[in-house]
Amino acid sequence: MGTGHYFWAIFYFTSLCSASLANNAKINFREKEKKVLDQILGAGKYDARIRPSGINGTDGPAVVRVNIFVRSISKIDDVTMEYSVQLTFREQWTDERLKFDDIQGRLKYLTLTEANRVWMPDLFFSNEKEGHFHNIIMPNVYIRIFPNGSVLYSIRISLTLACPMNLKLYPLDRQICSLRMASYGWTTNDLVFLWKEGDPVQVVKNLHLPRFTLEKFLTDYCNSKTNTGEYSCLKVDLLFKREFSYYLIQIYIPCCMLVIVSWVSFWLDQGAVPARVSLGVTTLLTMATQTSGINASLPPVSYTKAIDVWTGVCLTFVFGALLEFALVNYASRSDMHKENMKKKRRDLEQASLDAASDLLDTDSNATFAMKPLVRHPGDPLALEKLRQCEVHMQPPKRPSCCKTWLSKFPTRQCSRSKRIDVISRITFPLVFALFNLVYWSTYLFREEEDEVVLGFV
Repeated sequence: MGTGHYFWAIFYFTSLCSASLANNAKINFREKEKKVLDQILGAGKYDARIRPSGINGTDGPAVVRVNIFVRSISKIDDVTMEYSVQLTFREQWTDERLKFDDIQGRLKYLTLTEANRVWMPDLFFSNEKEGHFHNIIMPNVYIRIFPNGSVLYSIRISLTLACPMNLKLYPLDRQICSLRMASYGWTTNDLVFLWKEGDPVQVVKNLHLPRFTLEKFLTDYCNSKTNTGEYSCLKVDLLFKREFSYYLIQIYIPCCMLVIVSWVSFWLDQGAVPARVSLGVTTLLTMATQTSGINASLPPVSYTKAIDVWTGVCLTFVFGALLEFALVNYASRSDMHKENMKKKRRDLEQASLDAASDLLDTDSNATFAMKPLVRHPGDPLALEKLRQCEVHMQPPKRPSCCKTWLSKFPTRQCSRSKRIDVISRITFPLVFALFNLVYWSTYLFREEEDEVVLGFV
């Protein structure tokens, strides 16, 4: 009996040790995840066609909270009025049918890569032109199911979105490009989209754009009503400011230089016809080429842009410099014609005086007539002398500033053409400086005013 009791004691102790070792063995949580997934998503247990219930299990609409992370913005096209963006899109909602036991907090969440296994909101991007998912190396998408039934859906997508632009202030403009997300089939009675509280939109640090700067963004709601019902909608407005330094270097400074080069013809002699014509035509053609190149990179809109005003006025100044030479050339030829006519008239008078003196010299028998010392009051010669004395006795008139400035150029051949050149040397730069003052003050003020109206200040 003692030996039997001893045997049963050893057996009992061995059983207790085996049970203790089994309990202390590591639990295979992957197997647990499989069992949980089979439990909540098994055949006949979950129907992905049925939407989740409302808040706290009510019959209200399912609430889906959305947030996005902007990874990059590759381009903003002015011609097609669109922009391309790559973002991480996230949705989160609660589906009480997906609750499971977390094994005392050891299962934080379940991960799925197949979106068709659970119910998904029918969200779409209403202003999308093109879009695609990323599948390298694996599809960039996941679904996380938390123990309380909360579902997190995350996916990386690239989109090309429409961005209607107002180019009246181009290139001193700011553009607002929107990203709109709405429900396609579920009305607000069944599905409501809300922005995630706290930080609904994140933007990658050091976001670089070649010609724009992302100044700020604003989230809002844009629910739409149609004849089939009201649909929930979210939108985020991105405010882009155009980088002006590029256009200053590539457009504004070259146009100013062309206008200034066209003024060089005012300092050339009016007789240098080939030099002045070639200079005027070259600057005019260069300015026209510059204008056509600028318009080629913009859509053909029906209104006048700020750059159109600038190039149009610069082209007018260059064309005016060419017309000024035509006026100078005409004035020069007119002055030359007048000088030739005066010279012919002087030659005829001199010839007549010479002929009269020859007649007096040949008449040797002519009697010498004494001129009277005293003239009668009615004598025409006396009246002429008196008029000359009155002229010399009149006080001199004070000349005006313009006449004083113009009197520096003597009245000789081509004097009018020289005066036109001198006036153009002063007038053209002054008018162009006045235009610059009005242009920059007007468009910079309108830019600030439009920003205040848009509510982004």
